[in-house]
Amino acid sequence: MTEPSSPDPTGPEPVPAPDLLLSDAERLHALTALGDHYAAGRLDDSEFHARSGDVAAARTLRQLRGSFSDLPGGMPLTSVDGMIVQSAITADGVGAGGVVASSSGASSSQVPAHRDVDAELAELRKRGKTIEALDGVVVGVTLVSFLILQFVVGWNFAWIVWPSLALTLGIPRLILRYNDDDEATYEKLKKADQKAREDRLRAANDRIRELGDGREGRG
Repeated sequence: MTEPSSPDPTGPEPVPAPDLLLSDAERLHALTALGDHYAAGRLDDSEFHARSGDVAAARTLRQLRGSFSDLPGGMPLTSVDGMIVQSAITADGVGAGGVVASSSGASSSQVPAHRDVDAELAELRKRGKTIEALDGVVVGVTLVSFLILQFVVGWNFAWIVWPSLALTLGIPRLILRYNDDDEATYEKLKKADQKAREDRLRAANDRIRELGDGREGRG
């Protein structure tokens, strides 16, 4: 008598998901997500140029993975039940900076000094954003207080809240040790950051348009 064969404990091998073909609209979505990462400063010019070329040339979903494997949010496209689904990618986070080790004979104190400057600028940005937020709250509360005292309570001296505004705005600056020089530097940093972001967005749009024109020409 033949003994019945025992079932395989491991079960059947899973069938790998098919590597789905990409449409032009899906490639454009991936290029746009890559452009967002470039605008956020995660990719330099050469990296964005190389990866955007790879994305534009990709034929299947799997071929996109290498371009997004080390970026926050991962792939901007996913496979669900045999369909390609576009997923939102937020690229406005701040990347962590690495530590650069020097192999030359230069003094090691130069590298920490450079990192100290970066840390100081990052701290200034943080304090500047906090001051901006607090200024908005203080001005809003002062305006509401004036309107209530003037028109609801009917107090003729409601205007006194406005001279006190300068003192109120100065309190957060005193606590955070945020002086006029810090404010001037922060405004310059804001303008520089905004210009750099605009330049990267413009370059990303130009690159996406260039790759799109190339696909249309091949068609």
